[in-house]
Amino acid sequence: MIDTIDSPYVHAGTDDNFARLVLENSRQGPVLVNFWSRKAGPCLRQYPILDKLVHDYAGRLLLVNVDTDNEVASCREYGIASVPTLKLFRNGEVVETWHGFQNEEDLRKVLDVHVARDSDAVLVRAVETFAAGETREAYEMIAEAIVEDPVNPRLPLTMCKLLRHENRIDEALKLLDSLPPDVHGHREIEKFHSQLRFFPETDLSRDIDELREDVTAHPDDMEARRRLAARYVTMEDYGAALDELAHIIDTDASFDEEYGRTAMLRIFAILGIDHELVARHRAKLMRYTH
Repeated sequence: MIDTIDSPYVHAGTDDNFARLVLENSRQGPVLVNFWSRKAGPCLRQYPILDKLVHDYAGRLLLVNVDTDNEVASCREYGIASVPTLKLFRNGEVVETWHGFQNEEDLRKVLDVHVARDSDAVLVRAVETFAAGETREAYEMIAEAIVEDPVNPRLPLTMCKLLRHENRIDEALKLLDSLPPDVHGHREIEKFHSQLRFFPETDLSRDIDELREDVTAHPDDMEARRRLAARYVTMEDYGAALDELAHIIDTDASFDEEYGRTAMLRIFAILGIDHELVARHRAKLMRYTH
């Protein structure tokens, strides 16, 4: 049976061990969760493919099978409405979802993006080189690795993060814009790109307290609120940013071609649709959309 497989790469997930098996392990590497039922034929046809894949990756991917007939809480938590449903977790978050039977080729194409690759070893050396002050050499190392392995999204993502660290925002944005769709569509790339687009919308030369004082002194100045909201995003204080954008929408929904609305949608993309901040602000956004 699927839930009694004896393998170090395959485990039976339960409501009690889900956090440990899936969320904690996903901080070390990708975890593929197979929500299945012994009553569904497609689940039984799907499993041999999953078993083959996880053993081909030989420890770089963990498979956790969750029996939907027994583990009700986990299924409710992740909105499982049909089986098989596959969810790939990384760093405690769902990064990919598949519904229904999937063939090996399609699964491997997506999993290859998330599973550790040989080119990832370059990143460790490049970051160490960058930290030692040899920035040009670090960028060259990553650039050469991208040429050798153009489908690894972690390579351009790391390069862009190093560029951001040096406040070379325009260069980072140009690099992200130039990525092929299959790489740019990676969740972490999209998330970082959405965040990075806020940097040119604020004044990084000024302290956050100065930006707050501007808004306090001129509460109807939408440009000041835009700068403050964008700065909050650069600090990853998304709740405060959404509050400022909500104020812009309430005060002047048409400001700068509906900036409040479009910026709010960009933050939703960063956080993911299941985030509680998204749920809290979605209703307000919908009122102005319709």
